[in-house]
Amino acid sequence: MPGPLTVRRISTDDHLAYVAAHADERSISFLQVPSWARVKAEWRHVSLGWFDADDRIVGAGLALLRQVPRVKRFLAYLPEGPDIDWTGERTGIELSDWLDPMAAQLKAMGAFVIKMGPTVVVRRWQADTIKAAIAAGEARRLREVEPDETDPAAASVGARLAALGWSQRPDTGAGFGDVQPRYVFQVPLAGRSEEDLLAGFNQLWRRNIKKADKAGVEVVHGGEGDLPSFHELYVETAERDRFTPRGLAYFQRMYSAMTAEDPHRLALYLARHDGRALAATTMVRVGRHAWYSYGASSNAGRDVRPSNAIQWRMMRDAREAGAEVYDLRGISDTLDPADHLFGLIQFKLGTGGYAQEYLGEWDLRLRPLLSRAVEAYLSRR
Repeated sequence: MPGPLTVRRISTDDHLAYVAAHADERSISFLQVPSWARVKAEWRHVSLGWFDADDRIVGAGLALLRQVPRVKRFLAYLPEGPDIDWTGERTGIELSDWLDPMAAQLKAMGAFVIKMGPTVVVRRWQADTIKAAIAAGEARRLREVEPDETDPAAASVGARLAALGWSQRPDTGAGFGDVQPRYVFQVPLAGRSEEDLLAGFNQLWRRNIKKADKAGVEVVHGGEGDLPSFHELYVETAERDRFTPRGLAYFQRMYSAMTAEDPHRLALYLARHDGRALAATTMVRVGRHAWYSYGASSNAGRDVRPSNAIQWRMMRDAREAGAEVYDLRGISDTLDPADHLFGLIQFKLGTGGYAQEYLGEWDLRLRPLLSRAVEAYLSRR
């Protein structure tokens, strides 16, 4: 039987070394690398390491710490983490032996509640399955469609978390009830040529890529000096899609922190036409996983399809760099064409990938009375 685990703070260098050693074996989220703490400058942070009986590091996580108003206690948040053996299949270690020492460590540091997001895949739907469900018009939500793959081990993780006192808010809305998306859309890259990828796209995507190329849309790598151009498009997108944009300083901090950690961690792309930037995106890579993290586009020039061109360039670059997955990130689970969020899944479906559902985010109240009081305060705000 595996021996007991201990959890303690680790240095940024040790955390980064852990990520470098294991990111090619499995997906470790870019929200769990040390540089993400510098991006979220308004939070305190701590890198945690799990050590076995021989004092070897066997797991790691980035915890962001946010102090609540008027109380010297913290919310501890591990977005899309920590990186541990959730099912026990790899190490044979029980889930409680991973989570109990983490909870004790964070409580000793002053945390009153922990929120974490296991990247445990529960279900997966291929693009053709979703398209058929939309065409039939019988399902209004992705969760109502029979999945192509279901992982019973993931369900057992959820049951075990509940037994250990963790809880989660019911996902009764569009799939955006968590801080990070529960439903994502991904395109597999492993073992596929550019021709294979292009053949997997639907006819509209292939036509739009050709149209952009014929119109002379040029997709280029940007540098830190191009962030104002990206941000201008991002603010325009926010106005169009009715969300509150982040400031330019946030993206400057992201670019600086992540490229300092690894020059290949973050890339900025711009799609230009007749000398004008029409679309801009960022792509993040950790090991063999690449994410489309932010995107922006102008209201002008949409007819030359810069968004399709820029995605196609990012997929090709990710594949060439050795990524096995291109992650288009969050989608709503709505399949109702009348829903304003339907366009998210409709656009990404055209890539011929798959949608998958994670286990979702879970909370542990370390100090229940304080947790309830803070939740009541925040709900009033």
